[in-house]
Amino acid sequence: MSKTNIARKYRDTHGMEMPTLKLARIMYNENKLAFTNLEHARLVLRSIEGKLGKRKNVKVTHPATERPRNPYNLPHSHQNERKPFKLPKHCNNILLISDLHIPYHDINAITTALDYGKQKKVNTIFINGDLIDNAQVSRFEKDMNKRSVKEEFDATKAFLVSLRKAFPKAEIYWLKGNHCVRWEKFLEQKVREIWDDPYFHLEQRLKLNEERVHLLDDTILVKAGKLSITHGHHIFKGIFVPVSPARGAFLRAKQSVIVGHLHRASHHPEIDLDGKIISCWSTACLCELRPNYSPLVSNSQHGFAHILVEKNGDYTVKNYQIINGKLY
Repeated sequence: MSKTNIARKYRDTHGMEMPTLKLARIMYNENKLAFTNLEHARLVLRSIEGKLGKRKNVKVTHPATERPRNPYNLPHSHQNERKPFKLPKHCNNILLISDLHIPYHDINAITTALDYGKQKKVNTIFINGDLIDNAQVSRFEKDMNKRSVKEEFDATKAFLVSLRKAFPKAEIYWLKGNHCVRWEKFLEQKVREIWDDPYFHLEQRLKLNEERVHLLDDTILVKAGKLSITHGHHIFKGIFVPVSPARGAFLRAKQSVIVGHLHRASHHPEIDLDGKIISCWSTACLCELRPNYSPLVSNSQHGFAHILVEKNGDYTVKNYQIINGKLY
């Protein structure tokens, strides 16, 4: 659960009458893994209450304070407002990696990607889904040779510690993929008694605040300038597995987007009637290429992407494959 969602939950529970500072103390004392200190908790509350004003140059409101026009007295709606998350403008030199599936990651491929990131002095690491595999809580057939839940969490935490050490000043964003959300879905379905306890969610379980990792929900569309980023499992649904993942992404998204999920590198450009170029990319993975569920035949490839974003939102994407330690 994100810090913002935690704050909204506490505000909804305690009502708008409770002073922000008092509520911040309660929220911080019960969620010390999520917030750096009391002031951090208070700032998140003030943000969802729309009290940061011009200082943050944003206008954020809380549902409880909104008074939407409803002249016909229609029943309360639970619709979700889908707003994209825009990466900060200073995040303009991005190493995009995806599908590590820790602890089934490929050390050589990851090393090649991180070496490239250090060479290009990237200021942002974007993990585009499936950082952790969550094999033992999968709804699919279990492989008893797979590692335990604890081993997976420990290995993922160790990776994030190493990543932060390698890029001490970079922004790190982790967008959940379908494997990442397996854990929380398992909690919700099997152990609802602890589902609403934030400690058991990824952000607190992995202590992401210690490595300054921003966790984004898998349902959020991310924007790097004018380029959309999503893991891809909400695009490639059901039996829709295109020969070219990039073309498949175009057929569904109808806009420039970069995805992972299918573990194959591809690029598909289109030009509309106005001459506007729409480009879609799919990135390769950084995990084992022949897992147990497909030990003999696999189209998976190793790779990553490098995204440069200009001040006006225009961007350049270099989509790399890794073959025997070399970039193509």
